[in-house]
Amino acid sequence: MDADFLEESRRLVLVNNERRKLVANALDRLSTAFVVVGVLGQILSLSPAIANASAFVVMAGWILGAVLLHYSAQRVLGGMKA
Repeated sequence: MDADFLEESRRLVLVNNERRKLVANALDRLSTAFVVVGVLGQILSLSPAIANASAFVVMAGWILGAVLLHYSAQRVLGGMKA
């Protein structure tokens, strides 16, 4: 009985860890998408005539969003069990 209980609890820990990794990966991919869309999109659409401070503020907002998502992914991984 104890062996079955230990095996089941270990399986639950593994499943929980895999779910955490999936969530963390999704958050990290979303942060990459923020950089691609928000920063590269802005850079590619900028021309010298319209390069102003507001464009750089928008890019900074996208970068901040990406950093926060990446940090959230790290926090999710921090909850994994051994």
